[in-house]
Amino acid sequence: MALGVCLLFDGKSQRSIRNLWDRIESEGVPTLRSHTHGQHHPHLSYVVLLHWDADAVRTAVDEVPGYEPFDLTFDALGSFRRGRVCLVPAVPDGLVARQHRVVEAVRRTGAVVHKHYEIDRWLPHLSLANRARLDALPAVAAAIYDVLPLTVRVNRAALIDSATGRVWPLAVLP
Repeated sequence: MALGVCLLFDGKSQRSIRNLWDRIESEGVPTLRSHTHGQHHPHLSYVVLLHWDADAVRTAVDEVPGYEPFDLTFDALGSFRRGRVCLVPAVPDGLVARQHRVVEAVRRTGAVVHKHYEIDRWLPHLSLANRARLDALPAVAAAIYDVLPLTVRVNRAALIDSATGRVWPLAVLP
């Protein structure tokens, strides 16, 4: 599947997002709560890799400058092709530059970057549902708009294998 370099949230923020997943699931729409192995973490991906050496990627990202935890505010609903529904954040100063540094670092390992996470193609988002039907979007939107705006605390980062749910915590918050 894929390996993501992901920003993760504090406990309160995770609970808020998981509660939103539950609200959407109660509308009959599968979310990351029940997707594949059911071990997904609320996250925002800096980059998704299609081919990688996990040890090399981890070492490379751990060498990227680290930052202090920060808040991220979601105040918009997004929808991608094939029914992917997400939250869209206001982008804090410096976040795009940080994403660029992560992409450059992992690319130096020989990893293959998914085209949607390339520099200047990245659309920051927090995935909620991967396959929402068009007729379900009004109910999904209503559940989401009931909780927006949603501010979360980004307090750590990890590599996450989407196929298995395996998590490798990173030493820094890039």
